[in-house]
Amino acid sequence: MDEFSRILYWNKQRQDQSLKESLGVIVDIGDDAAVVSLPDQVESKQKQYETLYTVDTMVEEIHFSSATTDYEHIGYKALASNLSDIAAMGGIPLHALIAISVPSHYSSDHINRIYNGIYECANRYKVAIVGGDTTSSPHSLTISITVIGIVESKKAILRSGAKAGDIVFVTGVPGQSAAGLHVLQHADKSQYQKSIVEPLIRAHQLPEPHLLAGRLLNASNECHALNDISDGLISELAEIAKASHVDITIDENQIPLSEHMSQYAALSRQPLFDWVLYGGEDYILVGTAAKEHFSSIQASFHEQQLQLYAIGVVEQGNGAVWIESWNDQQQLKARNQIVNRGYNHFK
Repeated sequence: MDEFSRILYWNKQRQDQSLKESLGVIVDIGDDAAVVSLPDQVESKQKQYETLYTVDTMVEEIHFSSATTDYEHIGYKALASNLSDIAAMGGIPLHALIAISVPSHYSSDHINRIYNGIYECANRYKVAIVGGDTTSSPHSLTISITVIGIVESKKAILRSGAKAGDIVFVTGVPGQSAAGLHVLQHADKSQYQKSIVEPLIRAHQLPEPHLLAGRLLNASNECHALNDISDGLISELAEIAKASHVDITIDENQIPLSEHMSQYAALSRQPLFDWVLYGGEDYILVGTAAKEHFSSIQASFHEQQLQLYAIGVVEQGNGAVWIESWNDQQQLKARNQIVNRGYNHFK
């Protein structure tokens, strides 16, 4: 098949026309550019919206390996990481553009399976795929996805808004994706109970962008700063602290842990908190909120069967991140400044 035949093969009849129409799609794949209008559900004279743009690129052997990730999961994760960026702004994703560069050793079926994953994620979170680009590649598979979303005017939640006295929170358990990657890279899975390792593998291969959590935080009007955990908890906290010109202190005892991650760390003799603090690609949200309103925000999460964990506080400072540990008598054992060891492409 030539380029255009492949594009049609990979994208044809993947999404309901009713979904695309509800998202304002007028012209999508097959022309020089997509044409969209403001979708029905946000056309309102009572609200004004701003547009969000985000792009993530995934490169083979840097972001993923076919040895540890199925083709469907590569596609799913490529889109999910972008949707997580929209969640971290408190926004709503609408449309996506898919650019893919394919080396010769990938068959058309391999790429079709990658698109299966992309569309599974898109349909699950009601995002319309409206176009993109396809090229050959001399060596590695590269997927670059752009997502366009919206957020209420002047309500995008930035990294730079944290205030002294805020509660620091996470919307899930950090470290599980890194633990899942360790299982895939190092462990003979047959030696561990499925109930221990399968949730970790799923966390790595099929992350869930916390879009509803982002919308609840937006609606609260009391979430001051927000980030998604793509490069590790400490890395994202450091970004908030630096952008907001504050210090952040987290309590080791308050950070949520999963039983299966703790069990696997013990069985494999790995340092649990290396995954928790520095492991990336969890795509849960981390942020800060006004202390006096935190319990009401937490209640709104519980109404939706979601979790919101307080893990620390914001203090006056200049961008440092600290971690404290306490004994059973609630006496401070240690307070240490944390060096950022999160993922960085150019270190």
